[in-house]
Amino acid sequence: MSEQSMDPRHGDELLEDVEKETKEPDMYKVVLHNDDYTTKEFVVEVLQTVFHKPAIEATKIMMDVHKRGKGVVGVYTWDIAQTKVIQVRQMAKVREFPLKCTVEPA
Repeated sequence: MSEQSMDPRHGDELLEDVEKETKEPDMYKVVLHNDDYTTKEFVVEVLQTVFHKPAIEATKIMMDVHKRGKGVVGVYTWDIAQTKVIQVRQMAKVREFPLKCTVEPA
């Protein structure tokens, strides 16, 4: 008899080994939206502080957001994406900027 022995609690029934499939978590885009009041310098600061982007990349993303109206700044699991949005909103509130940051399905 193999290592899949009969379980005495189930009589002569042979229990199958069920392979468990690991599902990847759903991913979400964090999006910054352009406005007419938030300074470009502040957006770069947010990108460096919250999203850990190097200065050159942060500046490029900021210019993309400025030119296109909005831009994806990262793709994360739901909890991390929500945390990033909260951090951006808190920073913007303290500095009195109306910077909008949202989450969209990836």
